[in-house]
Amino acid sequence: MDGGTHAAVVLGAALVVDLAWGEPPTAVHPVVWMGRLQRRLRKLAPRAPLPAFLHGLGMALAGPLVFGLGSWALLRFVSPWPLVQLALEVYLLKSAFAVRALAEAGLAVFRALHQEDAPAARLALRSLVSRDTSDLEPPLLAAAAVESVAENTSDSVVAPLLFYAVAGVPGALAYRAANTLDAMIGYRGELEWLGKAAARLDDVLNLVPARLSAALLVLACALCGASPARAVLSWWRDGAATESPNAGRPMAAVAGGLGVELEKVGHYRLGTGGRQPGAEDIRRAVFLMVAASLLAAALTAAYVGGEGFRVALASP
Repeated sequence: MDGGTHAAVVLGAALVVDLAWGEPPTAVHPVVWMGRLQRRLRKLAPRAPLPAFLHGLGMALAGPLVFGLGSWALLRFVSPWPLVQLALEVYLLKSAFAVRALAEAGLAVFRALHQEDAPAARLALRSLVSRDTSDLEPPLLAAAAVESVAENTSDSVVAPLLFYAVAGVPGALAYRAANTLDAMIGYRGELEWLGKAAARLDDVLNLVPARLSAALLVLACALCGASPARAVLSWWRDGAATESPNAGRPMAAVAGGLGVELEKVGHYRLGTGGRQPGAEDIRRAVFLMVAASLLAAALTAAYVGGEGFRVALASP
């Protein structure tokens, strides 16, 4: 099996595992290990701005290096046993992206709102967003769920697959480590100086994936009965409305595609002029996410498979 075919097989198997079984147990989940590493490093963080920034810079580099280089070394170690290496690659790559878990989290909010159970929806939404959900009414609960599903199309699926295409399993895990740290400490409030490096690194890493995700979501709109024209218009008009240079791109595309206005009070409005979102829009956003994820997987498989084909042609 040539390198391109091998990489495509790993991706296909990882996607099947994700859709069929979801996430690995917590005790053996590499992303959980990433979080534990960063929590331990955070306990050592100084409080003064400059020392906190330098400590945060070390944290931002530590995760990608430990998990990127660590996975590369581990895969090299087991390379004499091809089946073991294949299984390990599938396991590690699957841990770097999460289609089923994201869909399940979004649908949990959908079911609660569909049953008009706002307290249950607020509780379910906590698995998707870090903001305070206690005062959110149904339209804002639906908006927050749609926003998170859209944004995580990039963070949890497209970006890991893109880094897999560029740098294999180590690349996907290095990206996931950087993104996990940004989600944990951010760069506002008490942790502003500690989180600045992680936030900026995450911004840079997601410049391409966020825009690719928006484009894939536009295509998904065409496949799923939403409006690709409105998705493009909203992406163009509102994509830069968020504080993040990246998060607004896929969120605005989904807002336009669904014809809804997504508001985070005091921060932004996306899809301005659209109707208020409801429970059904969460379900439709999940369908768009799954369709875009499958398109991303197909593009990744075509790229890595084609790379192997090109190498074969170039060989004497």
